[in-house]
Amino acid sequence: METAFKNESLPDRIFTVVNYVLITILFLLILYPLIYVVSSSFSSSQAVVSGEVLLWPVNPTLEGYRAVFQYKLVWSGFVNSVIYTALGTLVNVFMTVLAAYPLSRKDFFGKNVFMVLFMFTTMFTGGLIPTYLLVKDLGMLNSIWAMILPGALTVWNVIITRTYFQMTIPDELLEAAQLDGCDDFRFVWKMVLPVSGPIIAVIALYYGAANWNSYFNALIYLKDQDMYPLQLVLKDILISNDVDTTVFSGDPADAARREALRVLLKYSLIVVTTVPLLIVYPFVQKYFVKGVMIGSLKG
Repeated sequence: METAFKNESLPDRIFTVVNYVLITILFLLILYPLIYVVSSSFSSSQAVVSGEVLLWPVNPTLEGYRAVFQYKLVWSGFVNSVIYTALGTLVNVFMTVLAAYPLSRKDFFGKNVFMVLFMFTTMFTGGLIPTYLLVKDLGMLNSIWAMILPGALTVWNVIITRTYFQMTIPDELLEAAQLDGCDDFRFVWKMVLPVSGPIIAVIALYYGAANWNSYFNALIYLKDQDMYPLQLVLKDILISNDVDTTVFSGDPADAARREALRVLLKYSLIVVTTVPLLIVYPFVQKYFVKGVMIGSLKG
């Protein structure tokens, strides 16, 4: 850095220093709430309620996490979220590849018309009430399909996947496969997918994160609490303050302790809902930037 400063003029040095200062401030503003949530989740309920937690855990304890895993809706919500995320992401990736591959082919008749129709949906939608009525008429209310099919495809992911196919799959490869009698479905399965690991990993990450964090569809379409995803359980606790602490083993002796445990449960549950994504992300991180950059190079 010192060498770089020596080769810079005074205005450039000032600009660089200001950039570093602003980036550091932004980094700290983003980092502190995360540290606070984690520290609060490991602190005692009394320390959290009294405001003693500032940076590090106070009176470290696993009381909050014990409460989380004794709350039955957390277990059912976690299982539901895993199912919705896994099945939903599989459907999302399947539908995206089916839409993107034909649009990447130069010989696909009417592909520009289909692209206009796809782009139209990014600017105009049917609205919440017509969508709800459609889901209701299809008999999907209070079912797993209400969490998967309404969001089965995202146009942005179709665009970046189509662009990746255009830049990665040469026309000569398709022509050679066709001369050998290979049909389109076999070509996609045997040749396109094996070389498309980076973009599939990227869109799977996008879809997986969206499915895991989704709660609005559940809020609108699900009535049975046993079908709630974990994020909807978290929403009820954070916003509606809807949690019955009497279901925990070792029921608190007084109302003040129950309220303190209720507050602590929020922080612990935030950490629990975030950990799965943090575990998965490192395995696809190396594809993330590559896939995004490829999707932005060509329209």
